[in-house]
Amino acid sequence: MGVDVISEDSRWNAAGLEPLAERAAAATLAYLELDPELWDISLLGCDDARIASLNAEFRTKPVPTNVLSWPSGDRAAASPGAQPAAPRPGMDAELGDIAISYDTCAREAEEGQKPFGDHVTHLVVHAVLHLLGYDHKTGQDAALMEGIEVAILATLGISDPYHS
Repeated sequence: MGVDVISEDSRWNAAGLEPLAERAAAATLAYLELDPELWDISLLGCDDARIASLNAEFRTKPVPTNVLSWPSGDRAAASPGAQPAAPRPGMDAELGDIAISYDTCAREAEEGQKPFGDHVTHLVVHAVLHLLGYDHKTGQDAALMEGIEVAILATLGISDPYHS
């Protein structure tokens, strides 16, 4: 597996984005019984200005956000609350792209009184799940996705981010 990290903001280098992202992505794939060695993800570490530009371009929301994801294919579940179809080894090796903003992550971690690394790990797990077809558009989908996030984070020794 490879998480190809491109850092446009040097603060990400100091924060250790690459090892955090690799660990989070590997844990997510392994939890879903997908061999982490078979999949590739691209991740852009940026700032609020860049992510606001991406958010405006792709979601028509010209404001910063914490993380964005672009799946390489449509893997959405057939019905609310259902498991998405797993990617096919050899066919879907590139899962997609992620962008994450240092400014928003740092602000959210501070406001939530969470360790920065734990918050970033959570957001990468969240984004990888989006690449795999999980979503939170309905209550059923949100419950499924959040439950999986909490379970994955527990395997990494990170407490439930949804309950303080």
